[in-house]
Amino acid sequence: MARPPLTRDEVLTTAANLVKQYGPDALTMRKLAAELGTAVTSIYWHVGNRESLLDALVERTVADLGEIRPSGATPHARVVSVARALRRRLRAHPHLVAMVHERGLTERMFLPAQQALVREVHAAGLRGARAAEAVRAVQFLVVGHVLVERNRERSPVQRPGEGDLWGEPGTTGAAVGDDQALARALAAPVDPERLFTTSVSALVKSLLGPGT
Repeated sequence: MARPPLTRDEVLTTAANLVKQYGPDALTMRKLAAELGTAVTSIYWHVGNRESLLDALVERTVADLGEIRPSGATPHARVVSVARALRRRLRAHPHLVAMVHERGLTERMFLPAQQALVREVHAAGLRGARAAEAVRAVQFLVVGHVLVERNRERSPVQRPGEGDLWGEPGTTGAAVGDDQALARALAAPVDPERLFTTSVSALVKSLLGPGT
């Protein structure tokens, strides 16, 4: 059975998946052609050479982040929704985001999310330097949280870990006192999504005010 005609979008999607799995250095035209079940010449026809392919992947990543749309009934809820969406997309494409950074397009990549945040902080009544500070505070929290998550995932197994340090009675001394629920919570695995939402929600509340 003949293979359906190859499309540029199919080439880019497959290339993005290879980068996600193995990193940019593992992306070769030969490997991509094998993954698609086609000839290398067909890849060149659709996307040009490898550098052109990488540029197209960068443009696609920038465009993907540009599709973030706020949701919620209040500026507070909409800012939190933008932050959560931005975190998810940065988490989903770490190698592609790194490629964007290496090509000096990081600021452009974040511009659509910044623009969405600007509209919401304006709706909350912030203007000028105060509005700019709020936008950047949210952006930096998102990026910082993603970096911490990535470092935790890639770090060696910790011995002792939090479960060991907080799970043994008496090991935490006066720091816990009679708050054993705290010790149990700190001994449990971290829920990054919940922790992020708690952090960004608290930050946005302090930036926009309690009535937003």
